[in-house]
Amino acid sequence: MTTTTVRLLIVDDDPLVRAGLTFMLGGADGVEIVGEASDGSEVAALVGERTPDVVLMDIRMPVMDGLTATELLRARPGAPEVLVLTTFHADEQVLRALRAGAAGFVLKDTPPAEIVAAVRQVAAGEPVLSPAVTRQLMLHVAGTPTGVRKEVAGDRLARLGEREREVALAVGRGSSNAEIAAALFMSVPTVKAHVSRILAKLDLNNRVQIALLVHDADLVADGD
Repeated sequence: MTTTTVRLLIVDDDPLVRAGLTFMLGGADGVEIVGEASDGSEVAALVGERTPDVVLMDIRMPVMDGLTATELLRARPGAPEVLVLTTFHADEQVLRALRAGAAGFVLKDTPPAEIVAAVRQVAAGEPVLSPAVTRQLMLHVAGTPTGVRKEVAGDRLARLGEREREVALAVGRGSSNAEIAAALFMSVPTVKAHVSRILAKLDLNNRVQIALLVHDADLVADGD
């Protein structure tokens, strides 16, 4: 079985962090470091030149932060996946990056093997974000009043058909395509088709944004 090589761009303003990540991740099977950037303002050009599959993006950088860079990058057609690199579990900027289309986040003290696994996971189109982590972020972050956000999210989800809504709620609970297929008596390709339609109808980039919208609408119970 041949392992597909994931092309990775590392973005961090600390040269020691970049060097450490390059050393740790560059030797992993199936990962190729195609470039480094020290600031978010360098990302767009490097993505155009190096065509990475995944961008490992620091949040706090002096000229253009990772949040702004993520928003600009994910607004482009055919953009690579973004995996946020942070020192905080629950942080407003992390949540904003996820809303902008980042596929998940890892902490800077995460073991190298787990970062490699996360890079491969987002490259395969699967988010790196559990329902528990989503709830933690939502609880710790201030912003739009809960009632307003809940109403807006509910209105958006109302655009979905019945089966699409069921799939969206399952995504919000953190279920995989296979788990959704088993629970809703569908084939996995049918689940994938529903997810694609949900993304298109709601103008979202990835499953993380579906999950966040479901959480905004307060449709995931604490026990899920």
